Amino acid sequence: MATRQCGEAVAQECSWWPRRSQSRSVRVYDSYHTINFWRTGAIANLVKKGRGHGDKGRCCCYSKDPLDQVESWGESVDRLLECKAGQTAFREFLKTEFSEENILFWLACEEYKKIKSPDEMVATANRIYAEFVEVESPKQINIDCGTRESITKNISQPNLESFDKAQQLIYGLMSRDCFPRFLKSDIYQALLRRPTKR
Repeated sequence: MATRQCGEAVAQECSWWPRRSQSRSVRVYDSYHTINFWRTGAIANLVKKGRGHGDKGRCCCYSKDPLDQVESWGESVDRLLECKAGQTAFREFLKTEFSEENILFWLACEEYKKIKSPDEMVATANRIYAEFVEVESPKQINIDCGTRESITKNISQPNLESFDKAQQLIYGLMSRDCFPRFLKSDIYQALLRRPTKR
């Protein structure tokens, strides 16, 4: 059931992934589910609206063809993660592997490092710790005991680097293990398919 609504989830981030009423279906099969993906010429809206990640509001590949953007995600996990659309697609894939906590933690750390207020930093650090780092936390990430203990020891006086080591470990895990599988996944392969014209 985890992948059934992937098209709709990606559509929430990607203006070029249109709703069912205005497009044709591309079916992708795996051993458990049939996933319906819908795509049309509205794919160009992503570039026009500039919904990619970045200060200048441009898409991550700065391309006139959004399909080039999707292809560019295959270059590296950095390329994938610098795009909102890429983050969404990767998150949907990680849900199918029951490892969504990895990207959620990574994204939380990225936002944490932008914090300026000391009070907000303390509150956010404790939320991240309670959700991802603490043993038996709801979305506990897979990090070594030493890193976990170091964060625990200093959580009462956090700084902008408090989660850097853990974030690097999770980034490495996603890059080495999850990203190669994502590139072979039905989710990514469906995004790569250019719709046929009738």
